[in-house]
Amino acid sequence: MKNLFSFITILFVVVILSANSFAQQWTSEQKDVWAGVEQYWDVDNAQTFLTYFDDSYMGWSNQSMVPQSKANTAKWIENDMKNNTPVLHTLTPLTIWVKGDFAYVHYYYSQIQKNKETGKDVTSSGIWTDILMKKDGKWVLIGDHGGRTSSDKNNIME
Repeated sequence: MKNLFSFITILFVVVILSANSFAQQWTSEQKDVWAGVEQYWDVDNAQTFLTYFDDSYMGWSNQSMVPQSKANTAKWIENDMKNNTPVLHTLTPLTIWVKGDFAYVHYYYSQIQKNKETGKDVTSSGIWTDILMKKDGKWVLIGDHGGRTSSDKNNIME
């Protein structure tokens, strides 16, 4: 019961933050960038997800000691997607900056993934800053920073 209460509380906070965040008036350019972010978050396989990374990409996850290239990041993404299945996520934009074909987005995420080995759902949340470039009409990552700020490893939903 405590697990369910924790999940409902997190979901409630995210919904409230989302409502406040979307109360802002985003420009059409900002909406376009945010739509791009939502597109790659909706992808459920590594091959497609990696098409949203430019070859020049350098990103820095909270779990990494140094920034990582696209090739190194691909290893982590492929491993994560091999071992976990996305169940649900929510994204809350905080800042969307756009100048021509370049943009950055600060946002908060919350997600549930099903671990394929244990069959259990694991919740986590965190923050990201994505640095994007519009290439052939598609927003692609050229850099990012952030990651998980909480993972309820002791509160695995059953």
